[in-house]
Amino acid sequence: MSLSVDPELLAAIQEIKAVDNHAHALPGRMPEPAESQRPDPLGKTPFPYPVRLRVTNPEYVEAWRALYGYQHEDMADDHAREALTAKLRIMEEKGSGYPSWVLDQAGIEIMFVNMPALGFGQTGPRFRWVRHADELLFPFAGDQGGNQAEGDNTGLREAPPTLDEYLSSVTRVQLERWKAAEAVAIKFGIAYRRSLDVADIPAMQAESIYERRLRGRELSAADDKALQDFVFRAVAREAGLLGLAVHIHTGVGADPYFGISGSNPMLLESVFNDETLRETNFVMLHGGWPFEREAGVMLIKPNVYADFSAQTFLRSTRALARVLEEWLEWYPEKVLFGTDAYPDDTPLANWEEKAWLATRTSRQALSLALTRMTKTGQVTRPRAEALARMVLRDNAMALYGLGRRQR
Repeated sequence: MSLSVDPELLAAIQEIKAVDNHAHALPGRMPEPAESQRPDPLGKTPFPYPVRLRVTNPEYVEAWRALYGYQHEDMADDHAREALTAKLRIMEEKGSGYPSWVLDQAGIEIMFVNMPALGFGQTGPRFRWVRHADELLFPFAGDQGGNQAEGDNTGLREAPPTLDEYLSSVTRVQLERWKAAEAVAIKFGIAYRRSLDVADIPAMQAESIYERRLRGRELSAADDKALQDFVFRAVAREAGLLGLAVHIHTGVGADPYFGISGSNPMLLESVFNDETLRETNFVMLHGGWPFEREAGVMLIKPNVYADFSAQTFLRSTRALARVLEEWLEWYPEKVLFGTDAYPDDTPLANWEEKAWLATRTSRQALSLALTRMTKTGQVTRPRAEALARMVLRDNAMALYGLGRRQR
């Protein structure tokens, strides 16, 4: 595809070592001998994916060529099997160095991994941990996503006698543990369960609900949500005090029956405006798409940021460029690069290939957006290159305190 970009600007952007704000990369591993002989070398997605994520997307051929030295132009099974064999060989040869090798091929220096834990080969400073925190919203065993129901990470067999004690002896302690284990942020994916409308619930109301639930009474849906809302803000407040950013899934989800309307970032405005949360930095993951304009407007809040992860493979380069152009003319220091690279039972469209494709798309879209902005006189050519460094690297380095700006 031919893009109307400044070639020198694109070349400069391609040299920037990126910081990936959001991904679900797998650790390194030793492949099984039979893997290269699986009957479907392309694999299958869990439901019909949008076009760019389908295993038949010809853009993956370019990823195979860059990553594994693929020599063919098509995706025929026998040819794809060659790519799979080459991938498994590299995985075995690199061993613990495989995850970092993948980052090198994509031009990523640091990747934030949102998984229960980092694994083989995912070590600092190149891999940083983002811990799921949804479990903290459910104090009682058996409740959806509750701590005890999810393996009792807190070490408690039953909920504490008061909500305040739960927040201090469970939530605060757990956040401190994750911080000590070098987590840089926590992530909430509550949009997969409910709306992002997190109300400001009075403490007395939340305590009353907690006590009723503690006595074994079933809660109404409204009371259950109110308790979650209260705990959410308490957790976010404590995270900010500990220096942990709070990532929130916004926009479309990885489920055809995901409640898209409830994922609009505008629903979080009362959270972003909460005076008690001014010390907490929030990141709207995926930039809220299809509510990307609403997400962009939210960047006026001093402690709110957005990454464009997932849009990097769900949308075309030109569509992503339009999003970036709107955000960059508004609050460029709040925009973060991210891939959302995640695993599937798709051996040749897995986190590695998604990371490569998403990074390439991001660089091209950024080049296109900034070329347009220079042509219209919005920014100078030097400023365009500076903005590219900000988006791909500097903004994340500053937000998470990772070090001085580098090219």
